[in-house]
Amino acid sequence: MELLVASAIGILTAGGLYLMLRLRTFPVILGMALLTYAVNVFLFASGRLTVSAPPILRDGVSTYADPLPQALVLTAIVISFGMTAVVVMIGLGAFLGSEDDHVDDVPEAADNPAEGRS
Repeated sequence: MELLVASAIGILTAGGLYLMLRLRTFPVILGMALLTYAVNVFLFASGRLTVSAPPILRDGVSTYADPLPQALVLTAIVISFGMTAVVVMIGLGAFLGSEDDHVDDVPEAADNPAEGRS
């Protein structure tokens, strides 16, 4: 079980980093979302992976789930939703302002010096 969760975290992180390195706005937003999912799974897994264990100590219970990582994940979900909304609005504003969704700030004429001359 731990190997499966660690592999999932690694795949989510690798996919998120790959998408973050793209030069378009939408893949960057998806990459940030994948990275936040990877962090959420990592935080959740840090509280020991137990099946059918209550998160609250009761009499006669020897195995329980730690409720702190669950609270941290809920907080991280709210923060990542707000961050995604802000980044989508910034990307939408940049797209409407320049009618291009490239992430870099290099003008197209600077890419090819021969085109910039008149």
